[in-house]
Amino acid sequence: MSNSVAQQISLIRSHIFTRRFDAATLLIVESVMVSKDVMEFRSSLREFFRSESMSIMRENAEKPLEKKLLDLEFLVQSFALLGDVESCLALRYEALLLREFKSSSHQWLEVSYTEWLNFAEQSLDYGFHSIARKACENALLCFQKNSRTDGKTVECFESLEVIEKLKQLKDCATTLAASHSVQAQAAKYTKSKQIKRSKACSTIGERTQSIASTLFRNGIRKRNLRRLQESQSLLGKTDERNTTEI
Repeated sequence: MSNSVAQQISLIRSHIFTRRFDAATLLIVESVMVSKDVMEFRSSLREFFRSESMSIMRENAEKPLEKKLLDLEFLVQSFALLGDVESCLALRYEALLLREFKSSSHQWLEVSYTEWLNFAEQSLDYGFHSIARKACENALLCFQKNSRTDGKTVECFESLEVIEKLKQLKDCATTLAASHSVQAQAAKYTKSKQIKRSKACSTIGERTQSIASTLFRNGIRKRNLRRLQESQSLLGKTDERNTTEI
């Protein structure tokens, strides 16, 4: 790692520790991520941001709503620059839920159905099927509520088209989530069987080795005994010959 990159990473850590969540910090993160040495420190930088994001959210538990949303947005952008899609989507979901929860008393925070739809599509693209399904449900509720209360004239065909698209997306997410669950269970079962088979083979191997070792030792004993008997027989014959000659 070059000295300049090391200094930039040190500066990033300093900014996060001092809770300086601004455009300048994001620019430093971006400049680091385009460095040719990025592969050497990307993983550690991601882990650092993940750890600090948990601390930040705990600290913000009693903070004003605006502060929570601003910090979440900063973290979302940071993880996007770091290429950490999972953390990025997780925090985006957190922000959308927080806005939805507070929208009853702060109407300007209301999440539009298009925001939920875009989030659902991105979650589905990156393999987060369960979250995508929930986002589709929220999008449907949001669209139906707005169609009734915003006072706008919504063409029947357009309304049905949007609802059909959301339902299809939800069905796709549901199917993929179920398929993933079945595959995960199958993989777990297969792994379990392989482990059991490996243990069984190991036990059989040990027993076979033990039997083979015993047979080998017995064979050596029998051979040594036979040689001893042959030697004694030869000695006996030699003694008889010597007696005869005398």
